[in-house]
Amino acid sequence: MPPTRPGSDMPDAVNILSALPMPAVVLDGEDNFRFANPAAELFFQHSQVTLASLPLGELLPPDNRLFALLHQVRRTDSPVADHDLTLESPRLHRSGVSAYGAPMPDMPGGVVLMLQDGSTAAMLDRQLHFLGAARGATAMAAMLAHEVKNPLSGIRGAAQLLEQGASQGDRDLCILIQEEADRIRTLVDRMEMFSDRPITPRPVNIHSVLDHVRRVAQSGFACHLRIAEEYDPSLPPVWGDRDQLIQIMLNLVKNAAEAVDAREGEIQLGTAYHHGVRIAVPGSNERVHLPLTVTVRDNGPGIPEPLRATLFEPFVTTKRGGQGLGLAIVAKLVANQGGLIECDSRPGRTTFRLSLPAPPPGEDMTETDE
Repeated sequence: MPPTRPGSDMPDAVNILSALPMPAVVLDGEDNFRFANPAAELFFQHSQVTLASLPLGELLPPDNRLFALLHQVRRTDSPVADHDLTLESPRLHRSGVSAYGAPMPDMPGGVVLMLQDGSTAAMLDRQLHFLGAARGATAMAAMLAHEVKNPLSGIRGAAQLLEQGASQGDRDLCILIQEEADRIRTLVDRMEMFSDRPITPRPVNIHSVLDHVRRVAQSGFACHLRIAEEYDPSLPPVWGDRDQLIQIMLNLVKNAAEAVDAREGEIQLGTAYHHGVRIAVPGSNERVHLPLTVTVRDNGPGIPEPLRATLFEPFVTTKRGGQGLGLAIVAKLVANQGGLIECDSRPGRTTFRLSLPAPPPGEDMTETDE
């Protein structure tokens, strides 16, 4: 990529592409990466040095529509655009991508390719929808706690009194009433998890949290499964509440353990740092940095397509006899941490991905391990 003429005040092409907020790469005639801006490094999850050693064919299968776009750019020697692309491979998973390709002057067969990832915007829209559902559940929890739990205690107490002087048949019915009252109370207690209780965020060692969750899982509900780990050891602490982070991860790991095959099932826990994940806070000019990513991946059958859009809403479940509160609670607790959660699912690979904040600048970075 040649610079502008000597003495010109205009910036060269590399500086222009580097300054773009959207992913931009330059490919030569063999689809090898010749340049990638910082946004493209984040998009492909590889540094420019790593991309320089990879052809695009190492990241995508040859039948992907992006190769047809590149071919058309070279054939017509003119700009070409395509939308709603899915870039899917073991190394890359992006959906709703728009691609814009144009021929590169002075580079035979070269193409400058700009990509616009619509999946992040869709994730944020879904997250706001989940939070709205959680707020509705919060109001329901407050109503249940006030209107149900008090008379429920009276019903249970009356059943206990009746049991003392009842015949054997009636005593069984009194015990049934008490058991059902306890079951309803447990459900109401779970609904109270949605209440907006403030947390005091602190630096939390997320690897300590994951190690605790793994040990709990392998000593109980996941004792028959292999749990693999793929961690970034240099990850800074998460800014959040340790107990709630443990509950989030336990729920996700338990769901994964219930989804996979008992003999061939595998769960993978992962962490990574992504520099560019920032979101705008509704109603303010503040932008929140969410650089810390935690993933729970399983090789189960996947989540049915009709359920994916409402997966984190209360009372949505695929389990027979399930109450549909587990993932709704997870979404609410993630929101309490100031983070985001998304799910990618297809047969053989389901990934729950959390984006979490790091401690704000100037905060004490002493990590909470206990």
